[in-house]
Amino acid sequence: MIFISLAGCATPKEMEAKGEPREYFTTAQKLLDQGDYEGSLRENEKVLSLYDNIPPGDEALFNIGLIYAHHGNLKRDYKKSLDLFKRLLMMFPQSPLVGQAKLWIGILQENQSLNREIEELNKTIKKSKQVDIEILNREIEELNKTIKKSKQVDIEIEEKKEELSK
Repeated sequence: MIFISLAGCATPKEMEAKGEPREYFTTAQKLLDQGDYEGSLRENEKVLSLYDNIPPGDEALFNIGLIYAHHGNLKRDYKKSLDLFKRLLMMFPQSPLVGQAKLWIGILQENQSLNREIEELNKTIKKSKQVDIEILNREIEELNKTIKKSKQVDIEIEEKKEELSK
């Protein structure tokens, strides 16, 4: 009986290895405040690896999602951030962070949509500019032909004047 109950409990060494998640979160927040996104990410990933599908894993997922969405993070990845917030909703539907995660999902999805729209508009502008350039080049070509003809007419007029003056 004692053996069975001990087998189900974590050993003191395992508990020590886990550490206190609040310590990881505090360190992660300090690193984030200092602009050390990778360091903050590592601290949150430690919590996530220890508490993958139980709280405070939800908080770690949320924090990692924020790090990937952070405007100061040069390695930001909005898709990863979106995926992490969605994962939080699936794995922790009762988490107090669900409301904020839904908010971020909405913002990130709208961001993706707007970026696609911007890309399409840029393609349209580029295509329109190309068409405009082609039209202007044809008009320039026509004007050059007209100028050439006009010069030729001027030459012929001068020649006629010279013939008449003789």
